[in-house]
Amino acid sequence: MARSAGVLLSITSLPSPYGIGTIGKEARKFADFLKASGQTIWQILPVGPTSYGDSPYQSFSTYAGNPYLIDLDTLCEEGLVTKEQIESYDWGSNDSEVDYEKIYNNRFDVLRIAYNNFKQGDQKEFKSFKRKNSRWLKNYALYMAVKESFDMRSWTEWPDEEIKMRDEKAVARYERKYKDEVDFWKFIQFKFYEQWEAFRAYVNGLGIKILGDMPIYVAMDSADTWADPEIFQLYDDGDPIAVAGCPPDYFSATGQLWGNPLYDWDYLEQTDYDWWFERIKAASKLFDITRIDHFRAFASYYSIPFPAENAVNGEWIEGPRIKFFNMMEETLGKIDIVAEDLGTLTPDVTELMQQTGYPGMKVLEFAFDSGEENDYLPHKYNENCVVYTGTHDNDTVMGWAETANPNDLRYAREYCRMPEDEPFNWGLIRVAYESKANTAIVPMQDILGLGKEARMNTPSTLGNNWTWRLKSDALTQELADKLKTMSVNSGRLED
Repeated sequence: MARSAGVLLSITSLPSPYGIGTIGKEARKFADFLKASGQTIWQILPVGPTSYGDSPYQSFSTYAGNPYLIDLDTLCEEGLVTKEQIESYDWGSNDSEVDYEKIYNNRFDVLRIAYNNFKQGDQKEFKSFKRKNSRWLKNYALYMAVKESFDMRSWTEWPDEEIKMRDEKAVARYERKYKDEVDFWKFIQFKFYEQWEAFRAYVNGLGIKILGDMPIYVAMDSADTWADPEIFQLYDDGDPIAVAGCPPDYFSATGQLWGNPLYDWDYLEQTDYDWWFERIKAASKLFDITRIDHFRAFASYYSIPFPAENAVNGEWIEGPRIKFFNMMEETLGKIDIVAEDLGTLTPDVTELMQQTGYPGMKVLEFAFDSGEENDYLPHKYNENCVVYTGTHDNDTVMGWAETANPNDLRYAREYCRMPEDEPFNWGLIRVAYESKANTAIVPMQDILGLGKEARMNTPSTLGNNWTWRLKSDALTQELADKLKTMSVNSGRLED
């Protein structure tokens, strides 16, 4: 990757009169701001449909787009819904955070109005979309229709054993019974992908690449586990044998119990990793660069026996390692990937990173613990990495500075050679930009110097996450000029 700078901002965090950011006008406005700021990368969080807890890392599908991201004004322009109909719903009164309950209760009503109007028009492009994406779309749409009929319960709790276990006759029966509802869920995906292509074309047209995030695991409550149970470590009744997470670490004394089903890597190898390669190919159609979350699990993954109260009693098991990536390149060609390699790295992970050549991640908030030498200090970097002030799982830089050990904070200021009048967030941004890392990416909250109230996620907690939103007046010309000057001065943008 060429020397460059970018910004991390979830699409859900964009301003919008309808409670949550979308891929409409405000997304283009933010892309314009990135262009004016000398940025060439926009990093986003996963864009799949979210389930309980609203985490983008727990999605109903690895392929489907989030219905919340569909721009309602665009549907209005197409004559599928009126402005009055959209504005008749309560989208929340606080423009600084997402009210997911209101979004969930109202958005699908508006999308159903659009779908019913859409059915009266030309279906040619819709039919083509359904045909081209049938491999995943049929399963996802049926899953959502059946799930809705069972009060949105996960497939492992469906009362009809036949459809739960995908008996062929039951699948055909439910497809007939919920034909219109299945088509509604397909329509949502048609509109998401139609709008996404226009959004991506606009962003790319400004010379900006989209760095998308792909969770390594899929949710238990997903069309993926329901449709392809053989690729996961599941019992015959669908319950998981073991689940994903990570051991006690910096974030949690009892580890993180994610609950995702683990892959049956032996089966995947026997099928030439076809399921995985299709997934990566789909991600590369959405994004210019794909960040694989929890990359270390390809070297060795943490297996927690099911059921469990926490992640303390898991064990590390060998993953597919370099064989997987060699076969992936043979099958798909060269794909731009960033590997999330944070945490304590064992020799097998370090070896896999070297073998793939993928850039890893460096986080400045991790660099200054007790003044000890660690690999997150900029003088330890090589060029092939992406440096961040913080990530979506960290407190904001200013929030961290409020609660950090005073010795750590003093060391950070000394190491970064911050003048007394330099705001702490800009000192870290400057050091990230001036580092050897080919790519420097800064969360929008850190650029704005926001505190802990703007934190995106606190790992191992449920509720009050993923809600932060950007104020509509935050993107000033002064801010763009400051970032652009910094980009030019650090060699991340040609003047």
